[in-house]
Order: sequence, then C-alpha cells, then structure tokens
Amino acid sequence: MSQYRMHSGNRIYRDYPKLRELHQKRLVSSVNVSFTRRSSHLKTAISDNYSRRLFGNNIINIKNNYSNHDPFQHQMQHRRSFFNMTNVLNDKVETLQLKSLEATANSRPSDANAQFEFLNLLFHNNHPQAVVDRVSNKMFRNFALDSRIAILYLQALLQTGKYNQFNMNDLLSRLQERDPTVLNDAVIQDFVNENRQLTKQEQASGVMNLLTSGGGASLAGYSRIGGMLGGTGGFAGGLGAAGSGRGLDPKNPLYVQLHNPTSARSAIISLTGRVLIAFVVVSAISALLDEKGVGRGLGMNSGTKHIQQAQDTSDVSFDDVKGVDEATAELKEIVMYLENPTKFTRLGGKLPRGLLLTGPPGTGKTLLAKAIAGEAGVPFFFSSGSQFEEVYVGLGAKRVRELFEAAKKKSPCIIFIDEIDAVGGSRKLKDQSALKMTLNELLVQMDGFEDNNGIIVIGATNFVESLDQALLRPGRFDKHITVSLPDVGGRKEILEMYAKKTKLSPDVDLNILARGTTGFSGADLYNLMNQAALKASVDGLSSITMSVFEYAKDKILMGAERKTAVITQETAKCTAYHEAGHALVAVMTDGAMPIHKATIMPRGQSLGMVTMLPEGDQTSQSLKEMKANMDVAMGGRVAEELVFGKEETTSGASSDIANATNVARNMVTKFGFSEEIGLVRYGGSTGQEHASDETRNKIDTEVKKLTDASFKRAKDLLTKYSKQHHLLAKTLLEYETLTGDEVRELVKKGVKPKRSAINTDGGARGNRDVLSTGSSGKSRIPGLVKDDNSTR
Repeated sequence: MSQYRMHSGNRIYRDYPKLRELHQKRLVSSVNVSFTRRSSHLKTAISDNYSRRLFGNNIINIKNNYSNHDPFQHQMQHRRSFFNMTNVLNDKVETLQLKSLEATANSRPSDANAQFEFLNLLFHNNHPQAVVDRVSNKMFRNFALDSRIAILYLQALLQTGKYNQFNMNDLLSRLQERDPTVLNDAVIQDFVNENRQLTKQEQASGVMNLLTSGGGASLAGYSRIGGMLGGTGGFAGGLGAAGSGRGLDPKNPLYVQLHNPTSARSAIISLTGRVLIAFVVVSAISALLDEKGVGRGLGMNSGTKHIQQAQDTSDVSFDDVKGVDEATAELKEIVMYLENPTKFTRLGGKLPRGLLLTGPPGTGKTLLAKAIAGEAGVPFFFSSGSQFEEVYVGLGAKRVRELFEAAKKKSPCIIFIDEIDAVGGSRKLKDQSALKMTLNELLVQMDGFEDNNGIIVIGATNFVESLDQALLRPGRFDKHITVSLPDVGGRKEILEMYAKKTKLSPDVDLNILARGTTGFSGADLYNLMNQAALKASVDGLSSITMSVFEYAKDKILMGAERKTAVITQETAKCTAYHEAGHALVAVMTDGAMPIHKATIMPRGQSLGMVTMLPEGDQTSQSLKEMKANMDVAMGGRVAEELVFGKEETTSGASSDIANATNVARNMVTKFGFSEEIGLVRYGGSTGQEHASDETRNKIDTEVKKLTDASFKRAKDLLTKYSKQHHLLAKTLLEYETLTGDEVRELVKKGVKPKRSAINTDGGARGNRDVLSTGSSGKSRIPGLVKDDNSTR
C-alpha cells in the first residue's frame, strides 16, 4: 500500500479507493471557509476552494484548485527524495519568516513598509490569494496602503483570477487617503469616468497602467517587488517604459527578468548538502584508487611515510651507544649472523624472527636501532606504530602488508617498528575492529602460513605490559632485550662521550657527577651536559666548570629558581624551620639517604626543599631505611608544631604526609612488614584490592600506627636537638641554600659556611612594595594616588 500527502495542513490518507473517492467529494464540496482573525471577532465568509494555513495569530486562506484533482499525480509530486530534508527545512524557515512579518504588520497597521514586507513575502512564496484576501477584506480597511502594495495586489489578482473581489473606487480612494501625493483628485476623477463601463479585469489593468505610468505614479520603492510583473499580460503596460504602452498587445511586448529570491539560510543549507555529498564521493573514490594502487601512480598520498628505508651511510654505530653493554652485545649477534650466517647455521641454529627492546624512556632503544642500520650492511626499513592507523578502516592492515612486501623484495633485511605498543596492544572485545585487523595482519606477517625467512623485526616499547601475548611469543619476538637505566659505570661512559664534544674545566670530576646522578637515563645525562653548556655560554665562561654542572643538576632535579618571587619574613621563617626539620632528621637518623642540598629558594611549585640522593645505585630498601624515610617526611610538620604551635601549623606538609602514608601502606600491603596483616600482598592503587572489609580496616589501622610512630620519633629527635634546629633554620635564612656537607658540618659541629651571607633581611626577598599600604589601607600607585605633601 502506498500513501501520499494531499497538501500541507491535511492528514495523511492511505491509498484505498473508497477513501480516495470520499476525499475527492469532500474537496469539491468544501467551498465555504471562514476567514477569522483571532485577535477580534470579525468574520467574513469567502466562497472559494482553498486550504487553510496558519501564520502567527491569523488563519490565511491559500488557494488550491482541486477541480481536476488526481490523487495519483499528487502522490507522485510529493514522493520523498534524497534531498527532502532540505525542502522540510525551507518550509520551516518560510513559516517562521511569515509569522514574524505578520506579527510586525499587525502590530503596526499604519506602517506601509511593514505591510509591504509581509505581503511581498506572501506573494513570492506562492500565496497570491492571501495577498488578495488581506487587501480586499474590510477588516484591513484601515491598514496602510501605498502604490507598492496596490501593484502587488493587482499582480496577485492576475495570478488568482479573482477579479470579482476588485473594487476600483475603493482602491483609488484608499490610495489617495493614505498618500495624496500619489494621485491628485483630477487624475482620479478623469480615470474613473473613462473606465467606469469596463470590466473589472480591464479596470484592474487600467489602474496598473495609471500607477506605473507617468501620470502621477510614484515609482519609489517599486523595484523591491523584484520582477513580479514578469509574464503578465495586461498589467505590464508602462512599467519600465512609462506611457509607451509596452505589454498591452503581443506586437509590443514588455521584456522583464524574473528573480527568484533565496534566503541566506536556505542557501547555506543547500551549499552544505552539496559539500557533504562531494566530500563523500571524493573520499570513496580516493579510498578505491588507493586500494587498487592507482592513487599512488597518479601522485595521490605521495606524502605517506609508513614505508621508509634508511640510508646506507648512517653516521651512528655501536660505539656511539654507551651504558647498555648487554643490549648492544645482543644486537651485535644479529649483525654477525647477517654478515656470516654459516657460522650459526652449521649447528642447526636459525636467524631470530624478532627482537623486542623494552625499558624506560630515554635509555637508547631507538639509538640502538640506528646503530644496527649503520652496521648491519642490509636494507633497513623503519616505521612507527602510529603511522599504520589513519582515518580509513582497514588502512592499517594494508600498510602492514605493503611494509612486509617491500621487505621481502630486499631480503635479508631488518624492519624496525618504534613504539610498537600503538599497534600491538592487547586485544579486547570492545576494541575497534580496525585495530584488531592491523594487529592480526602484523601477527600473520611475522609468523603466519607463509615464511618470511631473512626478515628480522625489531620492536621498541616503553610499555611492554600492554602488548598482546600472541605478539610476544617465540617465533615472532624470540628475544626480549631490556634496555635499563645505566649504572654508575654506564653514566660515567655516557658523560665521557658527551664531554668529548665540549670543553670542560680542570675542576670537573665526572666520577662525582656519575655518582650524583643516580636514576638519570642517557637522555637525562645529555640534557645535563647541554644545560651546563648553555649556562656557561650565558655567563661568558670559556669552559664548563663544576659549579655550572651543579647548577644544571639542581635545575633538573629541583626546577628553576624563582628569584623574583615575593616572600615575606614570616613566610621565609616558616619555610626555613620546615626545611631545617627535614634536614636535621635526615642527618641524625640512621638509614636516611644523604642530603644533597637544602634550600628555601623558591623552585618550581615549592617554596623550599631538601633533596637527598643515594650514595650509589640502590636496588632495594630495608625496613630501617623505609622508617627513616618516613621520619624525614614527618620532620617538617613536627618542626612547625614545635616552633610556631599547633594553631599556626600550615598546609605545607601535605605532600610530606602523602609520601609517608604511601611508604607505610606499601610496607603493610606489599612488603609484608606488618605482623597483624602478615606476609600477604594486596594490589590496587590503595593496596586494598581483593581485601575484605575487616582486612581493609586492619590495613588502615596498621598504616596509622606506622605514621604515628614515625611522627613521635621525629618529634623526640627535634626536641632533643632543638638548639641545632634553630641554628640550621637561621643559617638557611641567611644563606638560602646549603649543600649536604654544609648541613652536616652545621648540625654536628656547629660550623657555619665559610662564605658571605646572601640575605640580610630575615629571608624576605622580591619587590615587597606591592604589599605595603598607605594610611588609608589601600595600595598606593604612583601617578594615580595624590601625595598630600606634594605641591602643585
């Protein structure tokens, strides 16, 4: 069954023969429709066949001729198309515009411009009957009427053929009442006498000629009608050729140009639809050409770099890789195998399919791959995991195939995929199908039905835990090589390699730098050397001194100094006693790490800090060392309470309390240092995963016991060494920064640093004038506040 929409405002009828017949009879018999204005109780009966459409508060009757109505033809006209949404939006915009203009016209009946704007839009939106009804009806007799509206009304009469509603005398009299300058009395009287015996159609044509000819008509603003006279027969005379008689007969036609007004919104909607269609078509064609390989032949996607081959003249070798000797030895075996395969195959050994380089960032995984490219002597292809995936689904799998196809043509060769976790992550049910397709294709290419003999795949990642287990199995990645942080010997080798490229002062001891940079990666050491070189260049030094290296290391560890920060004496005093508490507990507690520096100079987000570094490479911590670390963390809070009182304690110890709590929770839930909990490990970020409610309460109780005990130990220690605590705080206020040796000398021997003091203002620093206030308590701004002592 089909359905069709008869016209706007009517219901949707099913295509039943009986219903069509009944509906046809109803349309033919529906000839009396009332024209009603809701704001008043005036009603006028108009006899015609037209439907009703509501604009704002009015019901405007629109003519529809159903004398030859054919339901099937009407159904074909209203069949929905692909662009029907644009038509619906245009109808909505039209309705809103008509509602707005009608409300304006009704609220301003004496405004001819408002009346013309509303009637003009009605006419151009194919509602001429509404124009005729509004002008002819006596209800609107007092509304403004000028020559523009009259011409619009006559044009609507021509289109509808409703000349029986035309009243020549009434129209002319209304024109003269509203605008006496349009037509004078003599012209009107002569015209009425000459045309009194004519038919109403001829009278309407004569009025049109009168208004558009030189006989007193005002043509101002008539051009806004926008070509509405185009195609008329009898109404065109005189327009554009006043008094010439053009358009009165076929031998003397009036040439006009039709204009179809289009709103800005409808134009934007139409343009947007065309742009979207063009984008979909172009994207589909591009994907099809790229899939067939035609796009690359035509120069499309020429910028893609998912398949890159390293140059044979690489300037990186294994000699440039320091601090990771074990990883370098593993990779050298691959190079030796490629250079002399018979040495390994004589005993039945085979070339490894893949090697996976894992480890923290900055340890040299990519640098090792560059070294292989420089020494392998075979083609070296490289890519990254993020380069496989783009906007098109299936493009990642296709690029994996292209990469291995290019490698097969130059076998034996090496394929290096950096950050392989971007494409080789563990598969989950909720993952996108495109990611699964890429990973599946990589698994098949590495070890599938077809052999890839002679192709070695090297992957690098910082997050090996995220990789799929099928990718990690032997046959794909046979060797897992951990590139760890360099030890003290490795750090010295890296520093020596970078030192050859710069100039060092004789006082620089690389052994001391290597011991003092525990936890630094190769990238961190390069940054240290580079920061020192930049600082020496800014200071105008001829070489890099040890003090410059210390400055660069402090900047990396603690952040840049904020020398312009505004610090009051009260803030500086509180910070000094807080940091002195940390430093004193660290010096006097057995098991605490040695102090590197203590400072009250603002750095980064902190007002002060105490930095501690281990003497060597530390692989584990004992129970004594953990307790000592907790005591040092609690030292700052304890110092504030002892010196300033509990009510004056600040929030500066929040990070210290968090560190102590984390250490205590790890001791209880991970390291088995609680007799109440026992040797049980509980995972999760809070150490309470898979624990019962009772166990969680016990864990919290044990953590609180450890932190309370640590607080008590720190309090007893600072109370016992109160004199040293005050001395250390006052020295920090004077010198701002103390080295570890200076702190130890001061606490244990009472010896101050043998250098001049930096701050003589009780630790205050910065431009504190902004904190000062005048007699009125308000800030005084030079040039804006009047000085009472000044003279004019």
